[in-house]
This record gives sequence, structure tokens and C-alpha cells, in this order.
Amino acid sequence: MEAGQLFPSALFRVGPLQITSTVVTTWGIIAAIWLGCWLLSRRLQTRPGAAQTLAEGVMTAIEEAIRAVAPDHVQMLLPFIASLWIFLVIANLCGLIPGIHSPTRDLSATAALAILVFLSVHWFGIRSQGLRRYLHHYLTPTPILLPFHLISEVTRTVALAVRLFGNIMSLEMAALLILLVAGFLAPIPILMLHIIEALVQAYIFGMLALIYVAGGLQSQMLREQRKENEDGEGQQR
Repeated sequence: MEAGQLFPSALFRVGPLQITSTVVTTWGIIAAIWLGCWLLSRRLQTRPGAAQTLAEGVMTAIEEAIRAVAPDHVQMLLPFIASLWIFLVIANLCGLIPGIHSPTRDLSATAALAILVFLSVHWFGIRSQGLRRYLHHYLTPTPILLPFHLISEVTRTVALAVRLFGNIMSLEMAALLILLVAGFLAPIPILMLHIIEALVQAYIFGMLALIYVAGGLQSQMLREQRKENEDGEGQQR
């Protein structure tokens, strides 16, 4: 993508499909993550070096974040949430590389991520509770709220995609405009702003995804608590 171009350009075609720079960059990020995981996992040591210590620290931090929101489902949610967070951090920061734009400045990429979160909410909910029990929570506390539940599912998915796209797009455009006006007189503050904002946006997207998934599991937890309370009251009587 050329500097200042709003939408990604098609690099080549595979049949009817156009492969844009966003797709190629995303493939590169996925390959880099896979290669990094392979290199880190093939030489694990009881006395870790710097790279293993950093990787363990990142995974511990993500695990603690999941435990704070969904303490009973840490191991089930860890692979998805960790992969999402790591991908977003790299995707947001790769815009710092000359000639490369972040995939998350493309609305199609952020929409795909938001749809993935949307599907994951229902996948984890059905996996944990079963299809009938999971769908029943859309009818509680009254079936009248069913349309509002469905509207909420759609609107929060759209908001998730547009929020990340808008923030990363505005960040890259602002950095480009400042560099065009001031040249390279102030590159370090711009780079620091880009890094901080990229990390913040990755954290917000990942945390919202975690909250949405935990919300899909919440109905089961509430029913179990309600049943325990009813059992306790019955024993007291």
C-alpha cells in the first residue's frame, strides 16, 4: 500500500479472489508467530534464558487476565485469547516497519476478527452448556427480550470491528501527516505514540473479546449459583 492510500491494493489474483497487501501481511504475521512458537518450544529449559523468560511472562500475564474475568475456564479460553492478543500486538506494531501497513487499518481484517470473536462466544457457550441450555439464556428473564439480545449481538460485533479499524487507521494517518509536515524532526515521539496506542488497542480488543466470551459462559454460572442457593434454602427449611 502506498503512503496515504486509504484502502489496500490488490497485489495479485487467485482465480476470482484478489489478494491484497493486508492478506499478505497477515500471512506473514501468522508465519512469524508459528516460527517463533516452534523455536521457543523446541529448546525449553528448566533455567530459562531471556527469550523463554519473556514468553513465560507474557503467557502468565494473559493467564492472570483470563482468570480475573473467567476463573473457572482459564485453560479452555487461554489458547484463543492468547493467540488473539499476540496477533493483535504484532499486527498493530508492524505498521512501524517502512513500506508495511498494519492489517488492522483495513476494515475487512478487523471485521474478520470481530466475526471470529462473535463465533467464539457461541462456540464456547455451546461447548460448555450444550446447545439447548445455551440458547435458553436468550429467553431469560423473559422471551420479550429476545430481539434485544439479538440486536446486542450484532451491534457489539460491528462496534468491535469499527473501533479497532478507526483507531489504527487514524493513528497511521496522523503519523503520516505529522511526518509530512515536520519531516523527520520529531520521529521518536511519533514512534512512541504509535507503540503505546497499538498496545492499548490490542489490549482493549482482546479484553472485550474475553468479556464477551465470559458473558456467554455467565448464564451457566448464574444457574449453578441459583441452584446452590435454592438447595441451601431447602436444607435450612
